[in-house]
Amino acid sequence: MPTPIVAPSLLAADHGDFAGGIRAIEEAGLGWVHLDIMDGHFVPNISFGPQVVAALRPRTKLHFDVHLMLTHPDRFVTAFAQAGAERLTVHVEADHDMTRTLAAIKAAGLQAGVAMNPDTDPRRLLPYLDAVDLALCMTVFPGFGGQAFIPAALESVRFLAEERQRRGSGFRLEVDGGVNAETGLRCRAAGADTLVAGTAFFQAPDRRSFV
Repeated sequence: MPTPIVAPSLLAADHGDFAGGIRAIEEAGLGWVHLDIMDGHFVPNISFGPQVVAALRPRTKLHFDVHLMLTHPDRFVTAFAQAGAERLTVHVEADHDMTRTLAAIKAAGLQAGVAMNPDTDPRRLLPYLDAVDLALCMTVFPGFGGQAFIPAALESVRFLAEERQRRGSGFRLEVDGGVNAETGLRCRAAGADTLVAGTAFFQAPDRRSFV
């Protein structure tokens, strides 16, 4: 299993001070920031776009783990690559040719990820696992931060962890949604190695102790 990583979601930071959110992640001693990109179509919310990512890129050396919750993620690969993303994760439920999108992400020099919603059959990810660096299991329905963790989603985490072991693969297994100190342990036990924490991280009295 890859080394565990906590990737705080900037969606839960002060939207008037994203640079301050970046500093908080750095001060906690972490190396990743999770950037949730929402279009108001694939999910019922709008967050921010490549301009914000480009504005933050010169301010930090954090790894930009960019999660595209977009109806047509393939149309934005170049924009986010130019903005400074290092990893793009796209949803299997979105309206695009997954194989072509993953190839475009790789061709842009980025690491690629495939994501699934809590009610999606994890077997839908199987054709793509050999082409990705990360598989993301949503543990809430995407769109808004602060939601309650869905325990049933851990079955998908276990399924993908077993599949990773069976294949001898090295892709990271990420969870996103309702992750806190307690649910994070359950995700780790199920096989996840990359934990996206938003509200729990930014509201923690001691962020260093949270991680």
